[in-house]
Amino acid sequence: MTRTIVVTGTDTDVGKTVFAAALTVALGARYWKPVQAGLADGGDSRSVMGLGVDPARVMPEAYRLATPCSPHRAAEIDGVTIEPPRLVLPTGRGPLVVEGAGGVLVPLTRSWLFADQAAAWRAPVVVVARTALGTINHSLSSIEALRARGVIVLGIAFVGDPAEDSEATIAAIGGVKRLGRLPFLDQLSAASLHAAFAEGFAVEDFR
Repeated sequence: MTRTIVVTGTDTDVGKTVFAAALTVALGARYWKPVQAGLADGGDSRSVMGLGVDPARVMPEAYRLATPCSPHRAAEIDGVTIEPPRLVLPTGRGPLVVEGAGGVLVPLTRSWLFADQAAAWRAPVVVVARTALGTINHSLSSIEALRARGVIVLGIAFVGDPAEDSEATIAAIGGVKRLGRLPFLDQLSAASLHAAFAEGFAVEDFR
């Protein structure tokens, strides 16, 4: 089984936290959000716990920033210095799902992007993308940015209503595996999410 999988997105609010929660449970993995910017709702760690991830499997963030904006700016506003050497993957038994902040090219500092950090971890990445208008450009740009840094792209996971041509086009032009799609759920709960993940994805693709 792949020991670490990094989950990133093409943008903010594409559904990567929901996807990361589903993947963590499916793999029996641990979950880690290295940099959390915005604490009004408790952050993404609390969200994944609400979606069925065992709290004992949620690793503490390296940085918890109060301001809900790009990590580099949130850190400056909060009077914190993000030091990339501190973003070491947590040790422990079993697989680890790491959720990024925002999109691939979101800055963690004024000179260090999330894609740079993903390359430093040397772990395969899953790109989460909306199926909405604009997804082809955002998805291919994200894939290109990761590959330019030598990052292995395990595949792309879509969230939203079916968009067959867009999904197939991204997979073909980007040369990536189309892992599956999570539909919009009328009632988002741990039970509905994990049922949808089991129907839309093959867990073997992540092993």
